[in-house]
Amino acid sequence: MKHALLLISLAASLACAGFSGGPLRAQEASSGFNVRASLSGLAATSNILEEAPRDGVPGAAGFRGVVYPSWKIDNNWFATGAVQLFTRPYFYSDFSAPGFGAKGDILQASLNYSRIGEKGSILLRAGELSSAFGSFLLRYDDADNPLVDIPGEYGYYYSEVSTFPVAGAEMDLSRGKWDGRAQFANSSPANPRSILAHDQYANWAGGMGYTLHQGFRIGVSGYRGPYLDKQYESYYSWWVSPRSEPARAFGLDASFTRNHSSVQVEVQKFVMPNSVVPTYVEWDSYAEFKQSLGPRWYVATRPLMSRGSGDYRERSLETAAGYRPNRFQILKVDYEIDKDNSSTPHNENTLAIQLVTTLGWSAAARN
Repeated sequence: MKHALLLISLAASLACAGFSGGPLRAQEASSGFNVRASLSGLAATSNILEEAPRDGVPGAAGFRGVVYPSWKIDNNWFATGAVQLFTRPYFYSDFSAPGFGAKGDILQASLNYSRIGEKGSILLRAGELSSAFGSFLLRYDDADNPLVDIPGEYGYYYSEVSTFPVAGAEMDLSRGKWDGRAQFANSSPANPRSILAHDQYANWAGGMGYTLHQGFRIGVSGYRGPYLDKQYESYYSWWVSPRSEPARAFGLDASFTRNHSSVQVEVQKFVMPNSVVPTYVEWDSYAEFKQSLGPRWYVATRPLMSRGSGDYRERSLETAAGYRPNRFQILKVDYEIDKDNSSTPHNENTLAIQLVTTLGWSAAARN
């Protein structure tokens, strides 16, 4: 029901935008609708597709669309959302999972209040929110991600930081060179729960950062709270309350941009206790480099290392070349090699081509 209501609202926003007679500049209106969309097509070949559970041909094609409707109510209040539709397999993680088809998800849906002053700003948000932990979720859209895949600790199911939203409230603050955020949610980023689901437990996440100078920022973030539920696949001890086994995470991140070069770095530690198995501890780190070669071309690479309990080890190297045929599109050619000692095959090789198109509509309210 919740999905249907948001899709109806999105359709109404598109209709208003479509009959607006052309885009209007947002700064001239005190209220109005805005809709942005990111549409992606992917063609890939990978040896993962030839292995169980797919056991198929080494090629796949998929589509992903993310629509971002927003409604500016007045100078302080606004509502935002993000709705995703994709076919399977599309994400690299889908290559090692069974099944085909199409799926839709709500990634964000929130009511927001903001105030901006001379020395700082405050933003209050409530609803379905992306986790406040880490920094990659700010670049999760295909138009913002210079590569095709995402770091291994991020994902949808059974990931340390899910890209699904949590229901809760968040406060973002900035003052001078400092910024901070605090989020209170109904579930863990490691196991997001619907607002209507059973086994909801209070969690918190947050972080802060300092901008050393323009283009160079360092930050920390963390989360803590129960992550298990009574249907969770690794939760066997039904007589122990998930409240007594909170997960915790700590992360460091840094971003640097100068001229035509940029670097993004994250180092994170995750601790997942479980009363019936030894506590699982995992370290993840990656560095993302992007170099613009001109107005249309860029190259990017992301080496990643992961180490966990039980002698789990993973290393990957992803490299991409990007070309912008116009200001609305990006064409990426991406190659990733992944070495993982816990799965078969241990060496995974994926070559993909992705085309991303961005669109936008605006409709300002009449004064």
